[in-house]
Amino acid sequence: MSAIIEVKGLSKHFGKFQALKNVSFELNAGEVLGYIGPNGAGKSTTIRTLLGIIKGTGGSAHIFGKDVWTDAIEIHKNIAYVPGDVYLWPNLSGGEIIDMFLKLHGHANHTKRDNLIKRFELDPKKKARSYSKGNRQKIALIAALAADAELYIFDEPTSGLDPLMEAVFQEEVEKLKAAGKAVLLSSHILSEVEKLADRVVVIKSGEIVDSGSLDDMRHFTRDTVVVETQKSAEALAAISGVYDFSHDGNKATFQVDTEKLQTVMSELAALDIEKLQVTPPTLEELFMHHYDNANDARN
Repeated sequence: MSAIIEVKGLSKHFGKFQALKNVSFELNAGEVLGYIGPNGAGKSTTIRTLLGIIKGTGGSAHIFGKDVWTDAIEIHKNIAYVPGDVYLWPNLSGGEIIDMFLKLHGHANHTKRDNLIKRFELDPKKKARSYSKGNRQKIALIAALAADAELYIFDEPTSGLDPLMEAVFQEEVEKLKAAGKAVLLSSHILSEVEKLADRVVVIKSGEIVDSGSLDDMRHFTRDTVVVETQKSAEALAAISGVYDFSHDGNKATFQVDTEKLQTVMSELAALDIEKLQVTPPTLEELFMHHYDNANDARN
C-alpha cells in the first residue's frame, strides 16, 4: 500500500535561515503518527508545507501520491486540518461556523456533527466573539472530525481544552484510526501522543533526530527497575549499564540500559526475587533524552 503522506529530503529556507533540513517520513492509512519537538523545531513549517501554504526549497512531499504544492486543491478535498491557534468570525455563531467549514469541505456527516457538539459540550448558538480559547478550539475540532476525510492533520489540537475534553478528542482519534483513516498529530502533550501514536517522529532544529515505534525508540534508553529480594542486591550497583542505584534493606531501585536488562535479570534471579517492577521510559523521557543530547553536543 502506498503511503498517504510521503516526505523525502524536504528542506525549507527563509532567507539564510534553514527551517527544515532533509526531513523524511511516511504516514500510512489506519495509522497515527506523532510529530513532536520543542518550539521552533520545524513542526508547523512541515505542516504548512504539507498543506501547500508554503513551498519547500528542496526535496519532495506528496499526499495521496500528489505533489503538495502543485496539487494542493485536489489534496484538500480529502483532508481535515486543525491548527493550534483558531481564529473565527466574531459575528457568526459557533454552529454557523461549523456548518460553513463543512460546506466548504464538501463531505460532511451532520449526524456526527450533532453528536460531536454534544460530546464536546459546545453551545453552538453563542457568537464566536464570546468564546474562550478552548471553545474556539472545539469548533475547529468538531468541524474537522465531522468531515469525511482520509487524512486528518492536527497541530496542537487540544490547546486550551480541559482534561475531560482532551479525553473526548483522544477517543475520537481512536475511532478514526479504527476506520482506517490516517492521522498526523503534532502535540506538546507528550502523554497524549504516547497514548495515540503508532509511531513517533522527533524533530529538533529542523532535523529528524529519531523516528519509529515507541518500543523501537526505547531500545536505546533505560528502564527503571524496582525490585525486592530475599538476599541483598547491592552487588548490582557494580554491573555495567546500571545507574542511580539505591536501596533500603532488600528493596532496590535503579535504572538499566535496555541491552543490559537480561544480564541484570540473571543476577536478580540468584537473589530470590519477591517483587519486581520494570518500567520502560515514557515518551517525555525519550524526548528529553534527545533534547539533552542536542544541548550536550553544542556545549
